[in-house]
Amino acid sequence: MDLDWLKGLIELVEDSGVDGLDIELVGSETGDPTRVRIRKSPRVAPAAAVPAAAVPAAAVGSVEVAQTPAEAPDSPPAESAPASGLFEVLSPMVGTFYRAPAADADPFVSVGDRVEAGQTLCILEAMKLMNELQSDVAGVVREIAVENAEPVEYGALLFRIEPD
Repeated sequence: MDLDWLKGLIELVEDSGVDGLDIELVGSETGDPTRVRIRKSPRVAPAAAVPAAAVPAAAVGSVEVAQTPAEAPDSPPAESAPASGLFEVLSPMVGTFYRAPAADADPFVSVGDRVEAGQTLCILEAMKLMNELQSDVAGVVREIAVENAEPVEYGALLFRIEPD
């Protein structure tokens, strides 16, 4: 395998908005297909909204979403504090909401669970790509507003968390 070609692919993924690249080459010297998989961790800008990065289900990454009041109105929604004092976690994308990493697995969180900042709350699937959504606050989950495997819209309420 050409090392310069491989380095070029790594740089391409690093400089792009994609989180990974899968390539399968047929006709290698051994007759077996050659597979190349390159993944990167999504970058998180402090105190700025970051759209959830798309990662294949086989390599689920994590995405942190934060929002400040000074952001542009078309930035993805994140957590906000309504008058009740609970933080509302809103969907940063259109997709399908999953409470657990697999159908037979325990949910990431349930009502009454204590969560830490950075803890995974759910997975949002968009176009067959899985995106973990993490909490920006530590506290207790008071409400899960969406049923498992239910489609969600951009800005839909997902969770209410009582912060510490």
